[in-house]
Amino acid sequence: MRGSICAIATPFLPDGGLDLPAFAAALDAQLAGGTQGLVVAGSTGEAHLLDEAEYDRLLAFACERVAGRIPVYAGTGEAATAKTVALTRRAAAAGVDGALVVTPYYLRPTQEGLRRHFLTVADAGTLPILLYNVPPRTGCDLLPETLEGLRGHPRILGIKEAVGDAGRMARLIELAGEEFVYLSGDDGTAILAMLAGAAGTISVVANLVPQLFRQLCDAAVGGNESGARHYQMRLQPLIDALNGAPNPIAVKSGLSMLGLGTDHLRLPLLALEKGPARDALEKALKGLVSAI
Repeated sequence: MRGSICAIATPFLPDGGLDLPAFAAALDAQLAGGTQGLVVAGSTGEAHLLDEAEYDRLLAFACERVAGRIPVYAGTGEAATAKTVALTRRAAAAGVDGALVVTPYYLRPTQEGLRRHFLTVADAGTLPILLYNVPPRTGCDLLPETLEGLRGHPRILGIKEAVGDAGRMARLIELAGEEFVYLSGDDGTAILAMLAGAAGTISVVANLVPQLFRQLCDAAVGGNESGARHYQMRLQPLIDALNGAPNPIAVKSGLSMLGLGTDHLRLPLLALEKGPARDALEKALKGLVSAI
C-alpha cells in the first residue's frame, strides 16, 4: 500500500440497493487512472450503513473486478474488538489483501486499550492490517508513543494518519520504514506528508480525478516539490469543495456528475442540496474534467 490509494465510494441505486454496474465503472476508472490501491467499504464507502450480505458482496465483487492488479483493502474497524476480529475474518473470506482498521469509535479507549485492541486483531492472524487514526470521527487519538509499541508486529503493516500537523508527521516519519508504512489520510495536507517522507495517501478526491491524484503522489513521493505543488494547486479547489459537506456526501455528488452512479446515500446522510456547496463542486470538477 504505497502511492495513490483511493478510498472508494459505494454507489447505491435510487431504491437504496447496491449499484454494482456503477461500482464496476468506478473500479475500472481507478485502474485506468493509475490508482495503486483501493480501500473498499471504508468510511467513504459508507461501511457502517451496509448490511452483512452487502458488505460481503461488495468486497467479493471488487476483488473479482480488480483481479489482483492492485491491492484491495477492506474497512473492518468496529467499536468492539471482538466485532473487529469477526469482520476482519469475513473480509479475508471475501478475498481482500488486507484490512484497514480504524480506532474504536465513540468509546474513547485509553492508549493501553488501543494497544491491546490492535494487537488482538493482528494476533487473530487472518489478514495483514493497516491502522487508521482519524480523531475527529472517532473521538480518540492513537498517539505515536502507542504506535511505537505496535509497529513491530508482523501483521501490522503501517498507519493511515489523518492528523495533519507537522509535529505528528515528523514523528511518524521517524517510526516508518521498509516494514512499516506511514500513509496520509487527509487530502488537504497529503502533499506535506508525502514531501516529508510518507509513502502515499489514502484519498477521497482520487474517486473523481484518479490520474491527476496519481501524478501528485508520484511527484511528492519522488521528492519533486515543484511538480507536486503544481498538481496541488490544480486540485485545491476540488479538495476545498469536497470539504463543503461531511464525507462522503460531496464525493457522491461528484461521482454522479461524472456519470458514475447516483448521489444517493443512506440515512442519516442526505445528498448535497442545490446551493453554493454544490455549485462550487461542479465548478471545481469542470476545471479538471472536460466531460462535465
